[in-house]
Parts: sequence; C-alpha cells; structure tokens
Amino acid sequence: MDLKTGRQAELLNDTQVKACLRWCDERRRYPHRDRVVVLLSVRAGLRAVEIARLRRGHVMDSGGGIADIIDLQDRLSKKGPGRVIPMHTDLRAHVINLFGIVPGGPDDPLILSERAMRPNPEDPADRRLVCMAPNSIVLMFGQMYGELGLAGCSSHSGRRTFITRIADRIGEAGGSLRDVQQLAGHTSLNTTQRYVDGSEEAKRRVMKLL
Repeated sequence: MDLKTGRQAELLNDTQVKACLRWCDERRRYPHRDRVVVLLSVRAGLRAVEIARLRRGHVMDSGGGIADIIDLQDRLSKKGPGRVIPMHTDLRAHVINLFGIVPGGPDDPLILSERAMRPNPEDPADRRLVCMAPNSIVLMFGQMYGELGLAGCSSHSGRRTFITRIADRIGEAGGSLRDVQQLAGHTSLNTTQRYVDGSEEAKRRVMKLL
C-alpha cells in the first residue's frame, strides 16, 4: 500500500517490467546495479529496506559462487520473519553480472550507493562500501514510474506484483497460501490473504473435485 495515498500500489505486467529494465539502461548511470534493484522487487518481492540491507553473502553459496536462493533467515526487516526465496533465473543472471562488475566480499552491501559505485581514481580497489539508502531506492522507483507514465505505481508495486502472481499460481505448483506467506515474509496469513482475489470460476471447478 502507498503510505501517502492509502491506496494499493498498481500491479505491473510483463511489458511494464521490461520497460522498467530498459529505463535502467537508458536513464541510469549504473544500469547493472539498478536492474538488480528492480528485479529484487518484482521477482523476489523484497521491500525497499530489505533491498538496501541486502549483503552479497545473502545471495552467495558456501563456495563463494552465486546461490540459487536468497537467504534472508537473519531478517533484514522488522516487518516480517526471516525467509528463504528461490532466486528467479532472470534475477540470478543479473546478480552474476553485478558481481562481475563490482568487486566485494560477503559482508559488503549488494546494492551500493552512488558514491560507493565510483572507484577512487587514485586507487581503483578502494571503495567506500556504503549501501544505497532505502529512501534512495524509493525515490528511484518513483522517478522510474513517473517517467514511464505508470500512474498509481510506487516502490511497493514490484513486491505486490510478486506476491499476487505467486498467490495466483501456487496451487499449480502444488503449494498453498502458507507457502505464499513464507515467501512474502508476512507474520500473519491475514496479510497474505489481502493479495488474493477470489474467482467464481475456480470455486465452481473445485466443487467438482470434491
């Protein structure tokens, strides 16, 4: 929900997600970083504060490579419990690209601030490893949606899109609403249920299965 308006943030379709990624390429100084920010929201459902606090170690395996999960069991946000999120293939590919461009260790932020992205010209290996602030991430989303003309979208749109989509399709994968709750990091199942729209056709189909 958009805290300023009190309205639900608009959902994103695939065409709009692609437009957001193109915007990163065309309008941003560090597109490899900002594409990861967009995909962490849309393909992993992370909150802005979680994106800001994410460390490289959260997406690394025991051998130092890129894992196929995002391990948030140590909790990055006070709004929900820790969780493990399987990493979407598109997101993983962009994280691999980011690792190849920006050096750092497991304890360093995954998403660096603008200043930290610029290496010291006198010592390229010297970076002030400071994370991108949550408010800066919120502002980036606001600028992106504004320039793309996506009215009603906010920094919560990607997260809401992620949760709504997995809620719609979790049954096809043999899962339940509890799995959606865990992926979203909601403390209450009631919160998760707000993302789920009822379907009269689905209700009719399920009655035939009883």
